[in-house]
Order: sequence, then C-alpha cells, then structure tokens
Amino acid sequence: MKAINRIKIVLVEQNKTGKWLAEQLNKNEATVSRWCTNESQPSLDTLIKISEVLKIDVKDLLISTKII
Repeated sequence: MKAINRIKIVLVEQNKTGKWLAEQLNKNEATVSRWCTNESQPSLDTLIKISEVLKIDVKDLLISTKII
C-alpha cells in the first residue's frame, strides 16, 4: 500500500508517540497505529484535529501526489 500520510514521521519529529496522539484524540491506540503505518487513513475531520493537536498545517501531514 502506498504511503499517504506523514503522521508517524511528524510524531517522531516532535518526540511524541502514537499512544500520546491516541489519548489527545480520544481514539484507540490500534486505530492510530493503523494510521501511522498507512494501513488505513483518518477522516478529513480527524486529520484536521491531528494537525491542531500537533500544531502544524494539515498539509504537512500528507504526502504530495503531485507529479512534476
């Protein structure tokens, strides 16, 4: 499966864990883990909440699919 989000990368950059993010969002750790491994994707609303919790632009959570 192709990587779509950068949640795991941003968490590492900020020295935060998936467990921490799950607690902030009131989500199951397994759900956050699936997002981090790109097995599944959060909804757009959840992605916005993640960006707010991590204090970054929502665009920084996505991997560009633009072909140059």
